[in-house]
Amino acid sequence: MIVRILAWLLLATLAGAAMFGYAVYSKRIALPEQYDPFAPLDVRAPQGPLTRFKLWRTMHDAQLCDAALARSGLVYREMADATGPGGCVLKDVVRVTQTEDLRFSAPFLATCPLALGIAYFEHQYLQRAALDTFGERVARIEHVGSYACRNVNHQQDAALSQHASANAIDLTGFVLDDGRRITLTHWDDAASLDGQFLRRVHDGACHAFDTTLGPDYNALHKTHFHLDMGPYRVCR
Repeated sequence: MIVRILAWLLLATLAGAAMFGYAVYSKRIALPEQYDPFAPLDVRAPQGPLTRFKLWRTMHDAQLCDAALARSGLVYREMADATGPGGCVLKDVVRVTQTEDLRFSAPFLATCPLALGIAYFEHQYLQRAALDTFGERVARIEHVGSYACRNVNHQQDAALSQHASANAIDLTGFVLDDGRRITLTHWDDAASLDGQFLRRVHDGACHAFDTTLGPDYNALHKTHFHLDMGPYRVCR
């Protein structure tokens, strides 16, 4: 008898939760944006209890990603689908030139998830790390490109790299508003301000991207952070 009562209570709770979720989804019940799991993601807004869920949901829905990117502050233009030299396919990519607050060392191609990840990374982690460490904002991100039609680590028998679809980018340094330049050559000096900043940047990248590989990963990544939105969660 008790088991039957508990089962009915469980069913009633699940039904109530489903009805409440649908009411929120259909806007019959209005919640503050930070508590509404169906509210559009704003990468510039302070993080709330549902930010990680919204980020995951947005990255896996093309329409949601496009909408979030449009309000991210990133300056970009959409590119036509194309097949590059070597047969690598570029689909639903944009050409990023800058953000509202910083510049890049060169424009680059990016999938929507990668571009949105960069915007999220800048607003939630990069600028905060710079302000906390130096009292200055980052004015420029230096990189060595995103798109390259090649296999992982340039190995002939390896799978295609995330770079082959513009779903990855390699960052090599950061320039502050006062002109101070921090490169990955400062990584090993963990006690210095530059080293502390780079470690905070690495930790933040691990929250913003699916894969983050830094100088401790292997010799091939000694001079850059590899960031991508591929299928695996890796923070090294």
